[in-house]
Amino acid sequence: MFRATIVAVTTVLCCASAYAAEGEVNRRLERQKARIEQGVQSGELTSQEAQHVERHDKDIHAQEKNDRQQNGGTLTPQEKRQLNREENRNSRQIRRAKHN
Repeated sequence: MFRATIVAVTTVLCCASAYAAEGEVNRRLERQKARIEQGVQSGELTSQEAQHVERHDKDIHAQEKNDRQQNGGTLTPQEKRQLNREENRNSRQIRRAKHN
């Protein structure tokens, strides 16, 4: 009984952790998309600049999806770091484009 409870709790925590990591990447992409849309509406971004950074967001999302498919629905710590670096880079590109 005790062992079954431990296994159940561990399973739930692992699933919750994977879901949280997935949600974090997607939330960040959504926030960046909103920043891009706001920049276009305010005139801070041209449509060409917006297309450029949106393409990078799509590439990041595609990479995440591919990594998850290869690893049974989860991301390795190295993949999480790589996605985070790419999101950081794209965030800086958005900021530079909005403030040039």
